[in-house]
Amino acid sequence: MTQPPSNQPPGGFGAPQDPSQGPGQGMPPVPPVPPQAPQTPPAPQTPPVPPAQQPGYGYPQQPGQAPQPGPYGQPGQAPQPGPYGQPGPYGQPAQAPYGYPQQGQPGPYGQQQNPYGGYPTQPVYQGAPTPPQAPGGGGPFKGRTGVVAAVAAAAVLVAAVTTWAVVGGDDEKDPVAQPTATAPSSDAPKPTESVDQGDGTGDGGNGDEDLNAGRQAGEAKVNWLLKNDVDLPRNGSDVFGPWIVGDTVVKAMYKGVDGYDLGDGKRKWHVDLPFELCAVPPEPAADGSMVFGYAESAKDGAKCTQLQKVDLKTGKPGWKKAVPKATGLFAFSDNTLAISGNTVTAAGSSSAYGFSLADGHQLFKGPDSGCKPFAYAGGSKLIAAMDCPSGSTSKKIQAVGQVDPNTGKPRFTFQLQANWEVDKVYSVDPLVVSATQRDEKKWSIFALDANGRLRSQIQGGNDKFAPSCGGSFVIFGKNLSGCTGVAADANTFYMATDAGYGKTNEVVAFDLKNGKAKWRAKAPEGRSMTPLRMEGSDVLLYVDPTYDKGGAVATLAPTGGAPKILLQHPASTAEIESNFYDASFAYGSGTFAVASGRVSASNDKDEMQVKTMMAFSK
Repeated sequence: MTQPPSNQPPGGFGAPQDPSQGPGQGMPPVPPVPPQAPQTPPAPQTPPVPPAQQPGYGYPQQPGQAPQPGPYGQPGQAPQPGPYGQPGPYGQPAQAPYGYPQQGQPGPYGQQQNPYGGYPTQPVYQGAPTPPQAPGGGGPFKGRTGVVAAVAAAAVLVAAVTTWAVVGGDDEKDPVAQPTATAPSSDAPKPTESVDQGDGTGDGGNGDEDLNAGRQAGEAKVNWLLKNDVDLPRNGSDVFGPWIVGDTVVKAMYKGVDGYDLGDGKRKWHVDLPFELCAVPPEPAADGSMVFGYAESAKDGAKCTQLQKVDLKTGKPGWKKAVPKATGLFAFSDNTLAISGNTVTAAGSSSAYGFSLADGHQLFKGPDSGCKPFAYAGGSKLIAAMDCPSGSTSKKIQAVGQVDPNTGKPRFTFQLQANWEVDKVYSVDPLVVSATQRDEKKWSIFALDANGRLRSQIQGGNDKFAPSCGGSFVIFGKNLSGCTGVAADANTFYMATDAGYGKTNEVVAFDLKNGKAKWRAKAPEGRSMTPLRMEGSDVLLYVDPTYDKGGAVATLAPTGGAPKILLQHPASTAEIESNFYDASFAYGSGTFAVASGRVSASNDKDEMQVKTMMAFSK
């Protein structure tokens, strides 16, 4: 078990930081943050009283970084904030009393010019966006999406491919999705994605390529490799998933949802959607149910208001529902979705709703006054991020709290200091929250107990950290939860450091009682490992591939030590595995699936050659 360095002083990135300063080498303790008493939810029209003191933060955005080309065909944009790449917090002068401006303090993580990118040996990603590329591209770790796949223990009842067409109709009639024995209409993408089963008989790769030909003793086998065969818009399409449910792996893209056999990669079912997918919860329900959000029309800028339930075990569509359109001067239909228990939520900057997973009927609507939810994180608990009245146009007040998934009523509300924003929820139980201060480019992570009281602030030291959440800014349709690079159990928060391409990173375990590092575990030499979720009492990890070594699935014991390799992927397919753009992962039933986060190419011919997903097992 590797202990934290003995010369590492207490403190952490919870204190406000000045990102203009360089990395420091040691700092006095952060003044204690007084715990905030949980606020008993008042009547909706009465906002909670802000606390006198709150956790401080440090911020992930890289100051001064040139805009990067947009991933969806837009002109170059300023980089999305990600929780890494800032100067380390140690080496600060004595701080002002907590809650007052701090002077001359470095930021939380150690400055890095381009996280996961800018290295000379990085590959070109299959399916990467085709508009103008950022100089230098990105390394094999770049932009890993923050989708943590859920494994639902449910038997798959459909053996043959079944195609379902979601038909229109009155949104109040449940269900309005009907099965059809015919193929999709002629103007719809044909779901005929090609499969190479890795034994030389499939049509993936180069036709007669045997993906297991170079497999060495002790290496996992390649179950199959999928290539795209969907005609996409000029700028390509995002890919949602993968999710493993029983012996089926599911992904969704453009106007369709597909389920594949986990063993041989053959399509088992397909669901057509009328218009383009725009919102999907990070995880399905425990019974394998998922609700997909799609646009209300084919027009540019169409609102993301339509919901469609799909049983991922069988591919059978369920109810269909339209989320009420937001109204008012600043109304946006930028809904994100989350599932908790028997509830699916749809929330945006102007409204929040909860619907029954069973039949789609509306369970609740967010409050019209006081603190209003703008996003939810689902799972075993339902957590809301909220905007609260501030009394000033120059001051923003946000809060985070647990709500009842059946009624939407708050169980507790924890209010942040002015102008601090709820960034991401890394874990709902225990509740671990990332918060940012955009103007001052600060970021911090804090934990709350089951009653909504401050439990601890994570003390990051002078490490760089690299959670990957598929982008920030929830108001632009990014989920509040579903990050990789982090995991949590009842008493510990685990987070991966960012060591840079080709270097060995670590997973640091933080004690949720006090926020201090308990131990550090190193990845295999020259590799980087990423926490995906908890696997029982262990941390489930993905070890990134290199140019000559395949990736791996591993676990890390709650006491630390060396990672235990569960699947070592073949070196012979390392190049394919490395080239999935913005990859997402799922592990279940002894099989690991990796999927590209986006499919795009410069022309139709190349688009059909983009490798979209592959699976490994023993």
